[in-house]
Amino acid sequence: RENIVYMWLAGMQRPDHHTINRFRSERLRDVIGQIFAQVVLLLHEEGLLDIKEVYTDGTKIEANANRYTFVWGKAIKKNKERISKQLKELWEYAGSVASAELGSQEPDFVNPTAEKVTQTVEKINQALEGKQVDKKVKQKLNYARKNWPVKLEEYAQKEEVLGDRNSYSKTDPDATFMRMKEDHMKNGQLKPAYNLQLSTHGQFVVNYSIHPNPNDTLTLKPHLELYQSRYGFYPSVCTADAGYGSEENYSYLEENSIEAFVKYGLFHKELSQESKPNRTIGLLENLYYDSEKDRYICPMGQPMEASGKSTRKTSTGFEQQLHHYRAKNCIGCPLAASCKPGKDGKVLQINRQLQLHKARAKSLLTSEEGKQKRKQRATDVEPVFGNLKFNKGRGRFMLRGKEKVAIETGLLVIAHNLAKMVR
Repeated sequence: RENIVYMWLAGMQRPDHHTINRFRSERLRDVIGQIFAQVVLLLHEEGLLDIKEVYTDGTKIEANANRYTFVWGKAIKKNKERISKQLKELWEYAGSVASAELGSQEPDFVNPTAEKVTQTVEKINQALEGKQVDKKVKQKLNYARKNWPVKLEEYAQKEEVLGDRNSYSKTDPDATFMRMKEDHMKNGQLKPAYNLQLSTHGQFVVNYSIHPNPNDTLTLKPHLELYQSRYGFYPSVCTADAGYGSEENYSYLEENSIEAFVKYGLFHKELSQESKPNRTIGLLENLYYDSEKDRYICPMGQPMEASGKSTRKTSTGFEQQLHHYRAKNCIGCPLAASCKPGKDGKVLQINRQLQLHKARAKSLLTSEEGKQKRKQRATDVEPVFGNLKFNKGRGRFMLRGKEKVAIETGLLVIAHNLAKMVR
């Protein structure tokens, strides 16, 4: 009605905010990613970016949710354990008063269902009928019968919403509470948020994805799978910070022929300590490995013999294999303060596959090309976050729910790319 630019764009039509909102949520829902990809391909054809060489990073953006209406997975677990404990105590009390009527078969009190609690409480009441029962026990049984099954059903529903997360907001169940680093005193606050992952080239956004998980390690694989679904292929080169350096991510990048300039957790520490080995006695890289006898030699010359293997699974189900090595005698060692052996001597758990991945990553990252890419990553993807969060005022999402937040983000990054194209 007032802005001549919008009058021209809308052809003098005047849609109200309901019409715009329906268009955004209904028409764009299934196609926003395709439109974004078409814009990126257009920029690629114009020679403005290299679609196969990307720089990846993530940032947390606050959700449009009430930060005081939260559900915590640990609180649910604690409450369920409390119910289990009290139910067992009631059973044991009933057993001391009416063991004959209760029977000898004790139910499983670990993680009971609402139905199981109802059956157990009913059985206890029947066994105590006509007996001299403590008044407080009667009150507890009455409270348990009325409240515990309802609570357990409520906890089951909340756990279904939680999935593999630790928390969510009641006003936006897709949002997870994450620690935000936002003020000048570096005081992080737990707020409902989404983890926005971007891949860029030349400060153009090449790929974006929204995640409810605050850990960047778990976002790289789905982020790149989304890239593949949009373009039909994976990037040839991916540069990322230490938050992505896991065995699962390195394996995934290798399987899909993606050259990985991806740091790992101790990369910078290893570089800074290479000339000062005495300051990092416990660091694995300072131990000599005897490949013929499959053993490590500690700085004091003591051999650490192989003592077995084990496997473990990550939260995503990825299986890792560990090789164990043990020193026979660490008593009186002058390096114990730095090495920190246990009661039975120093024990090493070596992930051979991860060590190989880290060696390859270190070789790439310390090459001349790797040094250039490490510098470029900070100046490529970080300014995009700064532009979106501070210049555009998008430090907090406007919409609720992961699906709508993804649409909002798609519109933002399309606008960012188009604006940068015409500068």
